[in-house]
Amino acid sequence: MKKLLFLLLALPTAVWAAGASVPLDRAPVNPHNQESLQRGASVFVNYCLSCHAAGYMRYNRMQDFGLSEALIKENLLFAADKPGETMQVSMRAKDAKEWFGVAPPDLSVITRSRGADWVYTYLRGFYRDNSRPMGWNNKVFDNVGMPHVLHDLQGQMVPVYRVEKSADGVEHKMLDRLELARPGSMTLAEYDALVGDLVNYLAWMGEPAKSQRMHIGVAVLLFLGLFYVVAFYLKKEYWKDVH
Repeated sequence: MKKLLFLLLALPTAVWAAGASVPLDRAPVNPHNQESLQRGASVFVNYCLSCHAAGYMRYNRMQDFGLSEALIKENLLFAADKPGETMQVSMRAKDAKEWFGVAPPDLSVITRSRGADWVYTYLRGFYRDNSRPMGWNNKVFDNVGMPHVLHDLQGQMVPVYRVEKSADGVEHKMLDRLELARPGSMTLAEYDALVGDLVNYLAWMGEPAKSQRMHIGVAVLLFLGLFYVVAFYLKKEYWKDVH
């Protein structure tokens, strides 16, 4: 029993240590920035929705951050007929598994699963690796199977390694950083901003009602605080003659 308890207590530390091997960059998530959410939704529909579905999200929910139904139909409704439909892909799961080795995951709650910082660092962490079937690898997800679909925008990054010695004196080649070898259609700063908008939208999509829920929570706490004062004096008045 003591060994089991020790393992349960040590597990979160082990998981954190495994995930801390690659430092994560802070994602610029701001659910109140409607323009960023709109740009991120456009990037998602044009680049991600070809392979990745968002089966828990409906197109018309984008009206929450300022898009009209007409704009959604005209600019974002490529894989569906009605704004009320969920964001599905036309590619069959069987074909996707045959082409990629595994069906691309649904991205509805990817930032709640992985974390927004992880997704942000991942999308900016692709580099050329000719040993991989798709020709790409990733500094966050080693031996990744996904191709770098945004490489025309970012350009081609190449790895720069450093040599470190372990405690037993054995040298190991470690990924130090990525450098731009071939520019894309955007500067790196512009690409980072685009990925930031995309991750902002993904974070919003994981919980569209988060802002509303937080506002309701604040209102409830204020009500309870005021009710406590009323209840306190009511109780005091009721029990004042009771000995």
